[in-house]
Amino acid sequence: MNCIRLFILLLAAVLTGCATQSSNTQYSGKKTYSAAETSRTIDLTHPPRDMWDRIRRGFAIPNLQGELTEQWTAYYASHPEAVQRMSERASKYLYYIVEELNRRGLPTELALLPFVESAYNPVAYSRAKASGLWQFIPSTGLHYNLQQDWWRDQRRDPVASTNAALEYLKYLYEFQGDWYLALASYNWGEGAVRRAMDKNASNGQPADYTSLKMPSETRNYVPKLQAIKNIIAEPQKYGITLPHVSNAPYFAAVTKSRDIDIQVAAQLAEMSVDEFKSLNASFNRPVILGEHHATLLLPANRVDIFNANLEAYKGRLSSWQTYKAKKGETYAAIAKQHGITLGQLRTINGLSGKRTRAVAQTLLVPTAGAAGGIQLASLEIPDSGARANNARARSRPAPRVQVTHRGNDIVVTRRKSHVRTHTVKRGETLFALAKRYKTSVDELRRLNNLKNNNLASGKQLRVPGTNVRG
Repeated sequence: MNCIRLFILLLAAVLTGCATQSSNTQYSGKKTYSAAETSRTIDLTHPPRDMWDRIRRGFAIPNLQGELTEQWTAYYASHPEAVQRMSERASKYLYYIVEELNRRGLPTELALLPFVESAYNPVAYSRAKASGLWQFIPSTGLHYNLQQDWWRDQRRDPVASTNAALEYLKYLYEFQGDWYLALASYNWGEGAVRRAMDKNASNGQPADYTSLKMPSETRNYVPKLQAIKNIIAEPQKYGITLPHVSNAPYFAAVTKSRDIDIQVAAQLAEMSVDEFKSLNASFNRPVILGEHHATLLLPANRVDIFNANLEAYKGRLSSWQTYKAKKGETYAAIAKQHGITLGQLRTINGLSGKRTRAVAQTLLVPTAGAAGGIQLASLEIPDSGARANNARARSRPAPRVQVTHRGNDIVVTRRKSHVRTHTVKRGETLFALAKRYKTSVDELRRLNNLKNNNLASGKQLRVPGTNVRG
């Protein structure tokens, strides 16, 4: 009797196990992978040498062998300059992406997916309207809470889009149970992949990745990723030299609650606008509104510089304001009202050339009197030969940076701390001031970037002795 009971319990356990696995085995011929296909001997007694070494240590997706993989590996190996260019772009984002992969327990091959998707270009845009490093189409981006509006497109935000992409990839793997199918789903859509699997299964054919009929782009998708993986795994084998990417954070976040121009923010961080935009490509307009409490990404070694310059700043952070246009107003009248051309108004606000009148909408226009200057603290680091003079240097006022606005441009010049300025009073002329400061009208115009002899009451003028050029 006890034997019969034991047999019944064992049979029930077997049937329960079969039931839990039925959803994963309904497709005949589905390939399984052995651990030997992904396992490698790794020396864990030493920390990773750099990010590339760290990525190699986390490889966990089975290697895909085949003719397409060989073709794409040969292609990338024959274009070392392209691999170099993509790798240099990737250097800004790899640490954050790999950190997030490790936190989720995902394979580090996924950090190489933007090589295939966007060539690691944060502003990449496809014919299918996919955007950003991870090439989200609008609908999928919205599903993963990526803001897309007039002010911002978070599909181009490296932090927000990375978190969304990894959550999506994790879901796809759990849905498909196979990384090849998950990757194909990322490119083609999980519904399309599952329908192809159903079709094969209903015809009694294998339903694994290599057996499915799929579009050419999807068929080449995983082989491209495998090709990049091959090169990253053994760059010397393919004659590729990868740029050094430190296993340390490249960027840090700073939250802003005041309006600030993108060009001014870059200048505060003492970096180029292009470099600033590579980390902050999600912003669609030349100004970042404080009411959005946006997070700026800055190189980690620029955060202290940015904060110090911001603290020393005097003047206007933004030369832009919003204007609530009324329905029926002409764009030409709005442009004239704010001292810009119609073309500039259209460009700034992305307005179609076909429309001449506004609807009830918010427009971006220059702030009145936006030509004023901004002073920033200079954080120049003395060289080794000047260290002996550090004590005396600290007792002297720090040099300043003068940032002036010319339309949408910012002009930066350095000046000594003993700046001499004159506040224009009503009725004063350039001729009288030139005589007072023993200079010429032309010199005053040159120092202050004046296009004519008109002076506005209250305007700050630089006068000889400032050692400044506009």
